[in-house]
Amino acid sequence: MQTIRTIAALRQALAERRRQGKTIGFVPTMGYLHEGHLTLVRKAQAENAVSVVSIFVNPLQFGANEDLARYPRDLARDSALLAAEGVDILFAPEVEDMYPRPMQAVVDVPALGNQLEGEARPGHFAGVATVVTKLFNIVQPDAAYFGEKDYQQVAVIRRMVEDLAQPVRVVPVATVREADGLAFSSRNVYLSAAERQAAVIVPQALAEAERLFAGGEDRPERMEEAIRAFISREPLARAEVVAVRDPHTLLPLAALKTDFLLLLYVTIGSTKLLDNRVITRSASQKEAAE
Repeated sequence: MQTIRTIAALRQALAERRRQGKTIGFVPTMGYLHEGHLTLVRKAQAENAVSVVSIFVNPLQFGANEDLARYPRDLARDSALLAAEGVDILFAPEVEDMYPRPMQAVVDVPALGNQLEGEARPGHFAGVATVVTKLFNIVQPDAAYFGEKDYQQVAVIRRMVEDLAQPVRVVPVATVREADGLAFSSRNVYLSAAERQAAVIVPQALAEAERLFAGGEDRPERMEEAIRAFISREPLARAEVVAVRDPHTLLPLAALKTDFLLLLYVTIGSTKLLDNRVITRSASQKEAAE
């Protein structure tokens, strides 16, 4: 595996591979890799001749009171994991190379990015869209791979790519979970033993929504209220966002007549966890509803 630390060196390395007609699969990350990231890497490798993974903790997507300084970092560990997977190139730039002067150009998708998690974290998705655009410009991948755990992020990036005609295929990959259902996340390392035990309330809330839907609940506001109440049973958990939305547009729904997306943004202690599920009616339920 080749480790590259500067934009100029990466462009030079990839130019030769493009001249050879090789396709490039790209996995942008902030590091402290886990099985979810490695699943993206394997998908990129399976579909492309060259795999590129970036590790860059992007300051633009952190708010003033968020965890930029303490966000987990271990480049040696991450590098070993990627080398074991057979990744071709690790791109690990410094902030000074990515942002040699304060950024004035900003990419934003406000209709999608200023709601839900974006409402709780103002400016977050503008920071995400800006760094992903910059990384796409640097890497020029044929395809880029993102985990569906960050469902709203995928929606923002997809719309950004469509609106700006960026020549990259956005590939969402299903959420990877631990044995008890908790989604893999770099932030799980923050959880104390008690908080880690409490965090199972997040996937359990998704299962509760499925149960309620199967039982006939078809009112979005009642579904959201019920899931908030369910999460509140765990003393260490605080529901920041519980939202029932259209899985394609992220718009609110008037009724749960069809499949819907449940988005959760939950704080456990001081750690913020994201999760979601597209909840689908069974064929028998659809027939009964009709």
